[in-house]
Formats: sequence, C-alpha cells, structure tokens
Amino acid sequence: MPTNIATPDVSEPSGGASSTTPPPGGRKLVIRLTVVVVGLTAAITLMLCAFGLPSANGGPHNAPLGVTGHTASAVQDRLDGDDWEVTAYDNPEALTDAIENRDIAGGIALGDDGVTVYTATAGGPQITATISGLADALAAQQHVSVTVQDVVPFPEDDPRGTGLASAALPMVFGGMLPAVVLLQLFPGHARLRTRLVGVVAFALAAGAAVSAVLQFGIGTLDGNFWVTSLGLSLGMAALAVPFLGLESLFGYAGFGAGSVVTMFLGNPLSGLATGPYWLPDGWSALGQLLPPGASGSLLRANAFFDGTGAGGPVLVLAVWVVVGLALMRVADRRNRRKDAVRPTV
Repeated sequence: MPTNIATPDVSEPSGGASSTTPPPGGRKLVIRLTVVVVGLTAAITLMLCAFGLPSANGGPHNAPLGVTGHTASAVQDRLDGDDWEVTAYDNPEALTDAIENRDIAGGIALGDDGVTVYTATAGGPQITATISGLADALAAQQHVSVTVQDVVPFPEDDPRGTGLASAALPMVFGGMLPAVVLLQLFPGHARLRTRLVGVVAFALAAGAAVSAVLQFGIGTLDGNFWVTSLGLSLGMAALAVPFLGLESLFGYAGFGAGSVVTMFLGNPLSGLATGPYWLPDGWSALGQLLPPGASGSLLRANAFFDGTGAGGPVLVLAVWVVVGLALMRVADRRNRRKDAVRPTV
C-alpha cells in the first residue's frame, strides 16, 4: 500500500519576521550621499565666489597715477585716496618715462589749451579706461578737449589684448596637465626623476608653442620671442613641479589640494586680463605670490615693457620651483628609508 509522506509546512508564520535581507548601506548610505551633495554644492559656491567677487569689487585700488601741469597739485589733492596714489611730475616727458618704467599706470597732463592723457593699455585695459574717464571729466570742467597718447599699446593685430586674456587657462593647465599625464604613465617612486625630466621638457616645449601662437598667430605679444617663451616655461614649471612634489609626498590628496588652490585662488586672482591694480589690495598681493599671477606679470613685463618689472615675478616663480623640488627630495628620502628597512626575502 502506498505510504503517505507528510510534507513540512514551509510557509512563514503570519506574525514572524521577514526573511528578506534589508538593502545594504541603509542610514550610512544616506549620510554619505548627503555629505557628497553638500560638498559639491559648497565647491560650486566657492568657485562662484572666487571668480565673481574679485570682478564685482574690481576697480582702481591704490593705482599709481601721474599728473603734470599748472593745476597738477589741485588734481593731486582731489584724487589722493584709496583709489589712486597720485604723483606730480615736472613735465610730460618725465611722466612718459615713469609709465615706461612701470612706476605709474598712466598719467594726465593739464594745459591751458587741453588735457592730454597718457595711458599704457598693455598694462591693463580697465585701469586705462578709468584714467581716460578721469581726463574726460577734468577736460569737461575746463571746457577743453582731450588728447590720448597710448605710451604702451597692444600690437595692431590685437589692439584689445584678447589673446592675453585667453592665455590664462592654457597657462594654468600647462602646469596641471603634464603632472596628471606623467603620473599616470610613469607611476611609482622609481620613476620620480623621469616625471621631473618630462615636466621640464614639456614646460620648455609648451612655453615656446604658446608664445608662438600668441605672437605670430594672434599677434598679441610684442617682445623678444625667446625671452617671452622662457618666461612662460618658467611659469608652467612653477606649477607642474610643485604638483609632482605634492603628489610624491602626500599622494593624490596633496595633488588635489594644490589644484583647488590654483583654480580657486591662483586663476581668478592672477590679474592677467585686468592688471594687478584692478583687484582689491590684499587679494592682488596674494594673486601675485601664486604661480598664475606671477606668470602673468612676467608675461606682461617681457612682452610689452622690455622686461621692466620682471625681477619680482621671476623670483616668485623660482621659489615655487624650489619648493616643488624640496617636496620631491623629502619624498625620495622617505621612500629610500622605507626600502632600507624593508626585510629581504
């Protein structure tokens, strides 16, 4: 006779707990996602502030201005303040020399038959336009005409200097990009010197290429090509070498910190498009101490002022290169000590 075999009841009791496993993460996943969203929002806000606030507060800040003429003292008393540092000169020739020597950003000569404004557009278009506006106001008060003499203009092929402003990002990425690529292609401590050689070679080649495009392609620059290209190369090396040093000592966290400082502070405070006198004093000084600002000032000095005022930017850039080399040296010695104490199999 067939035997009846009881089948066990596998149904879940109505009041029992579900056997379904809860999704992984739970509360920790929500917290992590919230932190990421808040962090990215803060980064975008910081980027807007870094690029927007200097422009919103832009204007002459203790900009050096020269005046000459029979009413120069009265104009000097009127304009002296937070916006202008006014210096009186004996004649227009002395005022022009001061512009070429970069002692002043521009000047105004007051005469009985008119007002002459002396500008240096290549030194900063915005400050030049403001000085011209001052001259127009003074001429309107005296009911005389205004004559403009641009002592240091941009070249005829690029009278507004658009190429100079467009060079800001290539100059910054010229320091960041080679470090990123070389770190990917030649990783590890053993290839540290290879990356350094690659960065130096790239800086020399890229400096010559960017200078060639700006001078012969766009027509923005008007100086000795090789001096200008070497200045650009030094600026790119002053970014790339510290990036290599930060990564070799602190890993990609160090590289990321350097990138944030460069993009959020160095680039918007460089003053490449406006000139340093257009930014608030403290921010302008900080920008000139960072590689993008010093590189832009060196480019302006070599391309338009025959190297006048290049000493300070060269010193700043050289210090950044030395800092990068020092970081790489510390990382090299640390890794050698680790290799020395590592037990051999």
